[in-house]
Amino acid sequence: MNSLVTKIFRPNVTPNFWNQTSWAILRAIVGIMMIHNGLDKLGNIESFAEAYVAYMGLPFPIFLSYIAAFTELIGAPLLIIGLGTRPAALGLFATMCVAMYHHILVAGLSIPYLELSAIYAGCFFFFLINGAGLFSSDALITNWLDKSALSAQAKRIMLLEKSYNSVEEPRVMSK
Repeated sequence: MNSLVTKIFRPNVTPNFWNQTSWAILRAIVGIMMIHNGLDKLGNIESFAEAYVAYMGLPFPIFLSYIAAFTELIGAPLLIIGLGTRPAALGLFATMCVAMYHHILVAGLSIPYLELSAIYAGCFFFFLINGAGLFSSDALITNWLDKSALSAQAKRIMLLEKSYNSVEEPRVMSK
């Protein structure tokens, strides 16, 4: 059981500070934007349900609209902090696939209309496959569950301040 949980949480880690920093920044940006989308849906759920969900012919449009809104409002903060990143990214990716399907029904394969939901879907798919990276709650949980799951280099990057202090040579002040 422990190894299954470790596999779910263990991010695909490339022990490179800038690579991991860019993953964390991307998580924060798309997560913040997705929270905004979820709040917009809740702002007028009936209108969203009619214009998007009912238009596609899906059953229970109000219920599914709430599911979409809360997937965005719960999944996005989880993505931002990197906690349960793969399940959160799966839910967010699914909502963007439905959004892309809606856009195709309305406008065909119009790139300007598909653009934003496709970019979101690509970002969420990236995190679904790769996990959150080293600067995440998932990486901390992985290390807690299995001390050998992350490489020594990855742990040095996660403990950045300690690694700088241990590597840095003491400076001698001259007069």
